Amino acid sequence: MSEADVKSMHSYFARHAVDKDTGSHKWNSDSDPSAGFIAWLLWGGDAGKKWADSKAEKLK
Repeated sequence: MSEADVKSMHSYFARHAVDKDTGSHKWNSDSDPSAGFIAWLLWGGDAGKKWADSKAEKLK
């Protein structure tokens, strides 16, 4: 992945961590997932966040 892609991933996760505090749908739900949760998974989920954070730290 390019440096720009890693930075984009890292930025996405930083901006959207607040999506976990949704009130209308449930985070981490199979029956009523929030749109933010689905997007989080499409970006790689918690494993993707951990990876992007690690790579972004090395780029500093």
